[in-house]
Amino acid sequence: MSLRPVDRELLRGVLGVCLGLMCASAVWGAEAPEVANPRKTAAESAIGRRIPHFLLNNPEAKPVSLYDFKQAQVIAVTFLNTSCPVSNQYLAILNDLQAKYRDQPVQFVAINSHAGDTPEAIARHAREYGLEFPVLCDPQQVAADIFGATRTCETFLLDPQRRVQYQGRIDDRYGYGAQRDEPTRHDLALAIDELLANRKVEVPRTEVAGCKLTRTRRVPPRGEITWSNAVAGIIGQKCTGCHQSQASAPFALASYDDARNWGEMIREVVQQRRMPPWHADERYGSFHDERRLTQAELDTLVAWIDDGMPAGDAPQTTARPSTGDESAVAAESGSWRIGTPDVVFELPEEVTIPAKGVVPYLYFETPTNFTEDMWLQAAEARPGNRAAVHHIILYYKLPGEKGKKDFRDHWIDGAAPGNTPLMYPAEIGRRIPKGATLVWEMHYTATGKEEKDRSQYAFRFHKSPPSREAKMVGVMNPRFKIPAGDPNHKVLSHFSAPYDIELLSFAPHMHLRGKDFEYKAIYPDGRQEVLMSMPQYDFNWQTGYGLKQPLRLPKGTVIECTAHFDNSAGNPHNPDPKKDVTWGDQTWQEMMIGFIDMVPAE
Repeated sequence: MSLRPVDRELLRGVLGVCLGLMCASAVWGAEAPEVANPRKTAAESAIGRRIPHFLLNNPEAKPVSLYDFKQAQVIAVTFLNTSCPVSNQYLAILNDLQAKYRDQPVQFVAINSHAGDTPEAIARHAREYGLEFPVLCDPQQVAADIFGATRTCETFLLDPQRRVQYQGRIDDRYGYGAQRDEPTRHDLALAIDELLANRKVEVPRTEVAGCKLTRTRRVPPRGEITWSNAVAGIIGQKCTGCHQSQASAPFALASYDDARNWGEMIREVVQQRRMPPWHADERYGSFHDERRLTQAELDTLVAWIDDGMPAGDAPQTTARPSTGDESAVAAESGSWRIGTPDVVFELPEEVTIPAKGVVPYLYFETPTNFTEDMWLQAAEARPGNRAAVHHIILYYKLPGEKGKKDFRDHWIDGAAPGNTPLMYPAEIGRRIPKGATLVWEMHYTATGKEEKDRSQYAFRFHKSPPSREAKMVGVMNPRFKIPAGDPNHKVLSHFSAPYDIELLSFAPHMHLRGKDFEYKAIYPDGRQEVLMSMPQYDFNWQTGYGLKQPLRLPKGTVIECTAHFDNSAGNPHNPDPKKDVTWGDQTWQEMMIGFIDMVPAE
């Protein structure tokens, strides 16, 4: 295997002290397109992609998320390994940039995605080069897949919403066969300055000179993984709850043909962690019906797709849903997931949803005609049009109450795509007073054509009052003003446990400017504990997070909720970054509520 002339020149000039074939082969593997034109773009671009929450360990085995750097307006993520001569040349430059932006909201992070570098080697490398920024270990190349990184030195700039606004080189100082004492263009620094000034990056994409990141096959495709023996089970467990006929997703994944026809799209969305949607930080809490793919499940899906998606012995095997909109499947047979309901309510009129535009929240009322207090054991929503129904909140008004009662006080249930029906054990129930009127808060989204909806809600009741009453508490703060243009506005809310309680579930709620949300317990003895964290809030997924085991909190424990909002122009969902924002029902306004479902402790 011989080296090209440009690589020999790189060995002489850039490497200098490299020893023999080991170093030479590392450089030979670093083929790349020419880098003379900074505006030239590659086929695959991450520009505009929102990087999801994921965890990598640092060399000391502590898990770290990019969303831990909450105060950073800009995060610069550079891929490297310990042996690439090109990326090693740039480490001193990255240190200089770290020092330059030390007093500004900029965070530098390096990710080592080389499968051959151990944590010990990565730690030693960081010490030898005096790195002043975190280095994270990515031996399974999770981050490389999410970003779509292909080379060392490739750097991604993330804005406050953690969307990629720049992808490319640090500068044009080092290339293949040539180097300069000073670059002709400081690409990374210029892009950082533009983001700090809330300007669009003028040159968002540049070519990179660096060593190629070799992907390792974590599960080699050999035809052993088939639809029938592995894939149908994974998709049924984690995907088909929404991807089912008449359910909320835009297409079904119930059969082998369904999955085969969407194979390449499945690979992309699972590798980038866009699907399945699950936004709870895995470091805090243990929740049932978790949709997150394990690494083994993800590797199995990718290996199956890489191997041509073999059917196996039973291609007719269906992927049966076990979470999410399984009620849509039940609806086809007229059944309910909660069993036979005692009563089914429906919207008092059919709703017409326009083909386009923002649909404001709509409110409807249905009398219950209950002659006595009823104790709810289970509730299940059945959207009449799952393509158009974003979510439903159901609460009640007491007899004689006028106007639209605030749902925080008289909550019954909420439903959104991917959520499971409300079901309490025998000793727990939610009281609905006699004579109450149901209030439906309906959030619809336009689909591109006019839609109709008449949603239903089914209830199943306890035959006698249960021993413990469940209450939904909104830990909220309605007295805030988010300044125009603020990318990271912090809002706090608090709730003090009036007696010993058991927490059953969490449901953070914000609108389009919501950025992240965290629940923390401050115990009477001063000890603090994060109970649940959502590093990347997504208004499109109004998910409830039910604990596998109730969490007991003693009387006097304070539950502190912390939310951050992005009211800047960098938030692509922001209706108007030039306006201050206060509390309001509609999506162009804001809310800050940390819902908790709780019961008195036994």
